[in-house]
Amino acid sequence: QQSRTHNSLTLPAPVLVSQTSSQLHQTMTSITQSETNYASGHWQKNLVSESMGSEAANVIPNIADQRGDHEEEETMVQWRGNLVAENEAKALRHVFDDLQDHFGHQRPDPNVRFEANLTHPGHGDVWQADLDFTYNIKGEHCKLAYIGMDMCLDLTPKKIHKYGRPMLNDYGTSWVYAYLPDMTMDKIKSYVKAGTGWDVSAAGTVVDPNRNLVAIKAKLNNQAEQPKPSFWVVTEKDSAQDDVSFSRIGSVQDVHSDTSQKRIHRGVGIFSVSMEVEGTPNFKPSSHSGEVANLVFTLVSVRTWGITDCIAPIVHAPMM
Repeated sequence: QQSRTHNSLTLPAPVLVSQTSSQLHQTMTSITQSETNYASGHWQKNLVSESMGSEAANVIPNIADQRGDHEEEETMVQWRGNLVAENEAKALRHVFDDLQDHFGHQRPDPNVRFEANLTHPGHGDVWQADLDFTYNIKGEHCKLAYIGMDMCLDLTPKKIHKYGRPMLNDYGTSWVYAYLPDMTMDKIKSYVKAGTGWDVSAAGTVVDPNRNLVAIKAKLNNQAEQPKPSFWVVTEKDSAQDDVSFSRIGSVQDVHSDTSQKRIHRGVGIFSVSMEVEGTPNFKPSSHSGEVANLVFTLVSVRTWGITDCIAPIVHAPMM
């Protein structure tokens, strides 16, 4: 089991202006809840800009239905050119297309319930669960494996070596930092507690108490057989905001390898989330046992609204 450390953010020399939590909130409030176009990070397709509201203009296999088969009698419908269960398609449109019920500053509390069922992988002492999210969409309960969050994605250069010792290995390839206000992380923890009964540890996060910010270490799929997370940028227009469109410019890894894009990008990240709890192979841990759960975030897709120079990024590994 890989160890995780809860530390303060290590900030670089003041090349970038540091930002308070309040300022970060202002940076993120430009993100709207209007529809966006989503291209699955699980597939590499050549896509073009697309106006808001054309729900199935592109034939893009979706990223849903990874955790079990649908019942045979369930109605199947098209979503983005892919056949999915009707209930799931509604949730996909709600979260990916409409950007509804995602976590962020000055937003209503998301109308979603967190659920998890811990299982043992057959080795080691850690029990695991993939979180499911049940959205209440106009009175209908729709389950999905993903949540959205307002965040800033850090693709800035990192110090890879110090005195011959590797530091932030594979940054931008297998993992990245995503920054969010600590109140957003606290809100997510409260939803985990309410839905699963588990308290959440600070493992996998780096906290800057001076600016009330949290950096989460988000995994990226990067193996040949794995679909990579997609990266979309907003296409500004002179018309009303409802006509804003997005263009897919590649995967997160592609963007990170582009020198001109090595910045901090503000926008909406969509994640899958898993939970890990220490226990023993023969006894399933209980939320009443005093143990806490570790959350593991995997970035699935990013829609960005631009870059920001108002956050001082982590440039090397935090002190252990």
